[in-house]
Amino acid sequence: MVFDFDTPTNRLGTDSIRWDSFDSKEVLPLWVADMDFKSPPCVIEAVSNRVQQGIYGYTHSPHQMNAMIADYLKEQYQWQVNPDWIVILPSVVSGLYTTVQQLTNNDESVLVPNPIYHHLRLACSSANRQFQEMSLELKDGRWVLPPRNELSNLITDKTTLALFCNPQNPGSTVFTREELKEFGNFCVEHDLWICSDEIHAGLVLDENKKHIPLASISKDISEKTITLMSLNKTFNFPGIGLAWAVAENPLLQKAIQVGLHQTIAPPSLLAYTATMAAIQEGEPWRQELIQYLRGNRDLVQEKIKSIDGLSICKMEGSYLAWIDCTNLHHHNPYQLFLDHGLATSPGSQFNREQFVRLNFGTQKSRLEQALNIIEHCAKL
Repeated sequence: MVFDFDTPTNRLGTDSIRWDSFDSKEVLPLWVADMDFKSPPCVIEAVSNRVQQGIYGYTHSPHQMNAMIADYLKEQYQWQVNPDWIVILPSVVSGLYTTVQQLTNNDESVLVPNPIYHHLRLACSSANRQFQEMSLELKDGRWVLPPRNELSNLITDKTTLALFCNPQNPGSTVFTREELKEFGNFCVEHDLWICSDEIHAGLVLDENKKHIPLASISKDISEKTITLMSLNKTFNFPGIGLAWAVAENPLLQKAIQVGLHQTIAPPSLLAYTATMAAIQEGEPWRQELIQYLRGNRDLVQEKIKSIDGLSICKMEGSYLAWIDCTNLHHHNPYQLFLDHGLATSPGSQFNREQFVRLNFGTQKSRLEQALNIIEHCAKL
């Protein structure tokens, strides 16, 4: 490999949420979804050069930014996007909250997957919106949406928006074209807006899968959809942060911009710099990252499958392992692992109490340490 993913990095003293939340001498923290790898050299160099300029004034989005993103989407996902459809945001999370607030009224409700990244639910509850959960089903090792008839039973005359996540967090499913078409057409038929969180699009690990943006399936689906994307996860600079929304429908473009530059701050000047560097020069690094994460994924699957009481789904995308601890018969598996020196994300955060989410975006040596702790706990 040209790039070094094996050498342990020291994140102590860097104000890391993940590493500072626990005593590092007692707990290995593999929870919050950022990686323990340095960002690509091209990003580090570009940010360093920008810092050396020494003036950090108010900054607008570079004039070529939207066109660069559109070209990137075409190259990576064969998705033809007009640059005018793109709205630059500070984060995917802010986009989720804005979407729920602007596309629903107080008496309307939202469809939300379960399990799911907690901000999709919080975006609803913070706006005082009711939501119905689409309980994902484990089929052939993949977390998939329930059948159409079950989805129909969740719909009322007050349902106006569906939230979606692809690749799925925490289940890691990379949805197929047919699965996306089925869900997108269902939403179109029921006149639902769609907000699709696709922040893990660049982290597909399954060699036989590729990321397909939901809005790319058809014009009808595109007209109903806000797609939220970012390179923060893929190139590991979430602390700098920049995202974008893609919306073909002008009404959706207007909705996602409410509050920007007012209550919602724009991205920082370094965020533009980092994102553009990743687009222009980051692909070789991303390809090696995928290879390294595949090795970590295989290590996790092999170990978890060998431990009585634990099971795991196929890990098709992202660096997050969704581990089923039901058969451990422990009332709080998250606390069990934490008491023995491993911090994971608790399943309760995703509405599944007997699961934990393990971040394997780390050095192999640290991952092996984590898996040994899990094995030890399962034998208690």
